[in-house]
This record gives sequence, C-alpha cells and structure tokens, in this order.
Amino acid sequence: MSLIFFPPPIQQINSKIACHAGVDLYVLRLDLMHPWVNGNKWFKLKYNLIEAKEKNFTTLLTFGGAYSNHIYATAAAGNLFGFRTIGVIRGEESLPLNPTLSFAVQQGMQLVYLNRKMYRQRNTPALEEYLRQRFGEVFIIPEGGSNLNGVRGCTEIIDNAMPTAGYAYAFDRVCVACGTATTLAGIALSLDEGQRAIAFPVLKNGAFLAQEIESLLTNYLTSDFPTPYSFPASWELVCDYHFGGYAKVNDKLLMFSQQFTQEHGIPLDYVYTAKMFYGVMDLLQQGFFTKGDSLLLVHTGGLQGNVGMEERLQRFSKI
Repeated sequence: MSLIFFPPPIQQINSKIACHAGVDLYVLRLDLMHPWVNGNKWFKLKYNLIEAKEKNFTTLLTFGGAYSNHIYATAAAGNLFGFRTIGVIRGEESLPLNPTLSFAVQQGMQLVYLNRKMYRQRNTPALEEYLRQRFGEVFIIPEGGSNLNGVRGCTEIIDNAMPTAGYAYAFDRVCVACGTATTLAGIALSLDEGQRAIAFPVLKNGAFLAQEIESLLTNYLTSDFPTPYSFPASWELVCDYHFGGYAKVNDKLLMFSQQFTQEHGIPLDYVYTAKMFYGVMDLLQQGFFTKGDSLLLVHTGGLQGNVGMEERLQRFSKI
C-alpha cells in the first residue's frame, strides 16, 4: 500500500528560551507529509487499511466528533485507496456542515449521527453488531485509530523520519500531544533505552491516560505485532497544559500559537500541537529539562481543524 508522501522534515527551532535553557529544540513536521492524510493520522490508519484490504473489506466505518481530524483523514484515505467510508458522528446533525464534515462528504464519506448516549457505547460489541446489521460487512476502525494496528503504525513515526533527516537516535526526549495515547504508545515502543517520551494530554484530568498507555503497551507486546524493542522506553505524562479540556482554547493559547507561527514559520493546531508546544516552552523556562538535552517535538498535523475552531470562536465572540 503506497501513497505519495513527502519525507517529514526535521526543523530546528532557534528559540531564545531554548537557548537560555541550554536545550536544542527540533520539530518533526509530520504535518507536511501529505495535504489531507498527514500527521499521526496516516500512521494510525496505515495498518488498519492494510488489514481491511487483506480481508477483502470494501467499506470502512469509524467514529469521531464533528471537527475530528480522524474523520477527515479516514475519508480522504478511503477515497485514495478505493474504500467506501462511513463516519459515525457524535451528536446531532447541524447544517450547513462545518468544513471538516463538508470535506469528508466531498471525499465520499457517508455521515451517520448518534446521540451522545449511544455514542458512548461505540466500543461495545452491542453497538458494533447494530452497525453491522445496519450497514453490512464493514471494517470498523475505532475513534482516533486507537487499536493495535494504530500503535503499530506509530512505532514507525520516529524510525521513518530519522534516516531521511540524518538525526538517528540523537534526541534525548521526544514530546507529543496526547488524545487517545495511541501515538505515545507507539513512540515509546520505538525509542531506545536512553531516550524518553513525554506526552501532553489535551484532555482535562488526563492522568487517567496512564492506565490506557499501560494497557496498549501490554497488549501490543503480548501480540504478534512486530516491535523494534522488547520493552518500551520510559515515558511520562505532563497534564498541566490542557487549557480547560479537549478543544478548549483561550486568548493566551491563541496568542502563543500566532506568535510561534510568525516567529518560526510553523503553524500549530489549537486542539493538540499548540498545547504541547506551549507546555514545552513553559517547562523550558522552569528548568524542567536538563541542560544539554536535545528535544524532538512531534507535529501531529490536524491543521484542518483550525478553520472550524476559528469559525466557532468568531460566533461566540459575537454573542
């Protein structure tokens, strides 16, 4: 299974804050791999698509919110690889469609809406059976691509980037925003013993993700999936930069994101990467990192969501 991808470049950040902390700062630009299927979304989809193809499924069904990067990427990937796609959307239909869902429909995705009570059952056998009875034989990908196929794809994020960039195993810390914890689990499995993964949950009270990470790692290591190492590298959660919860933003975050983009030429998405980047810069000022450390910040894409987020913010500002 192939797709025209640009090798993700690694960009050094010449920051006064990092310089003062004595830390070298780099960004892995997964957002530049492909215009629609980029960031960590491709890595989480890759082996799900391969399995669906191998088992002769013609239809993919997955879940997400109305502004979901995963819905956006799955619709595009399905169209590129010849799958019919169905997106099960949390909540009620709202017309006109926002830019994310409008794009998904343009890519051929059929949208189905579930009320929030039913949507909470999305990972249960009962709801999966209901969906199969309604839509026939569909290959179900969980919300966010959060399964062992997704973890497997994410074990390739760092290894794929390093040879092209010439920075193989040069980084002491790898930082990533965290939603479902799938990406963090995959990265932890791909680092060697001397490296450390740091995840920044974008959800309020994100400490609960530690249990999810342990579960993903245990299930992966006891499966037949390949892994570069027989044990994960050390990892930790930094839970103080959620800015109120998932998809919550404030003026401080917006100003930081805009200033960072202007200074370094790297656009950030408000839901994930802006929070992680803000957290890293704040921790640098606090002396959290060891002088001489080399940090790699993983840009997980998701920039398409900024359009919808900015529209929402403009509507709220007029109320």
